[in-house]
Amino acid sequence: MAKASFSGVANEIYFRGLAGERPPLPMGYAALEAAARDRMTPEAFAYVAGGAGDEHTMRANVDAFAAHAIVPRMLREIVERDLETDVLGKPMPTPVLTAPIGVLSIVHDDAEVAVARATAKLGITSVLSTAASTPMETVAAAAPDAARYFQLYWPKDRELAESFVRRATAAGFGAIVVTLDTWSLGWRPRDLALGHLPFLKGLGIANYLSDPVFRSRLKSPPESSPEAMTAAVFTWAGTFGNASLTWADVARLREWTPLPIIVKGVCHPDDARAALDAGCAGVIVSNHGGRQVDRARAAIACLPAVARAVGDRATVLFDSGIRCGGDILVALTLGAQAVLVGRPFVYGLALGGQSGVEHVLRNLLADFDASLALAGYRSAREARGSALA
Repeated sequence: MAKASFSGVANEIYFRGLAGERPPLPMGYAALEAAARDRMTPEAFAYVAGGAGDEHTMRANVDAFAAHAIVPRMLREIVERDLETDVLGKPMPTPVLTAPIGVLSIVHDDAEVAVARATAKLGITSVLSTAASTPMETVAAAAPDAARYFQLYWPKDRELAESFVRRATAAGFGAIVVTLDTWSLGWRPRDLALGHLPFLKGLGIANYLSDPVFRSRLKSPPESSPEAMTAAVFTWAGTFGNASLTWADVARLREWTPLPIIVKGVCHPDDARAALDAGCAGVIVSNHGGRQVDRARAAIACLPAVARAVGDRATVLFDSGIRCGGDILVALTLGAQAVLVGRPFVYGLALGGQSGVEHVLRNLLADFDASLALAGYRSAREARGSALA
């Protein structure tokens, strides 16, 4: 795969401006969020934008980046940049993935298919949520050559968990990402105020409804009647989340798939070590975007200790609070090999479907490319683990 280049994006926009053409969507995060709020239903916006409790952690995820300052270096002969990084022992064209966000049909009708096609076009790896609005096989077929991982919300039903993993393996996903921090939903006042949980309306459970193990638990096919769908939703509610999981369960995933296992939601170095002991190939430092534990430590503040604990033994990824190219650069300097982007691309989806996702991700990578160069780095690999003020 050719190395990605986003160095010409700004000039392309400026030259179009000479002809009176402006970008079709907002450029900065705050404006993007405001525009998406106007476009989305109150329920959809609350679901995407909201966090746990009084949203202290959600705000801290962004504010904590201010504790880390880049010291630009001058006259280092930086003509071209190489954005390629290494993830799971393989080259990745850019240090950006899309985070696994569920129920995207409440944002745009094209949902996860639009994201798959957008990321495929840009050479970005996407991570599909268990809670997707579209079955994993359909998403894979929509962008067959794209790089993609499957995120697992481990259900109480062991056979169902195994079925999800085996389906993802057969559908060509490149890794299994096990989310550790959502064995139960956090206290989310924005959703509670609206009495809105999309799953109870049968949204975001497409991977369940299409699964042979799940369907075997039902008396009637969910599509056969409204009553059957209601029964399926209640079956989903009875199996979502699994508070009994231990690291031994994560280790047993090796029995179900040859794919590398990544665990998401690691904020403590001891958990990172436990993940390595369980045979995981990577960890994602994340607090679920502030959606699970309010007053939890900002994810970026947890990254250095986790990166030191892992060292070069596994891949370290970062999630929670990425809003601009400078944020990506900071995360790399603190030890991440790549970052996952969440809310920004969802707002792009809300505003423009596939083209909106492309707009957000392309601009984010162009911002990162400029930040990388102006800080004095020739490549994403060079920036990883470098010194900050």
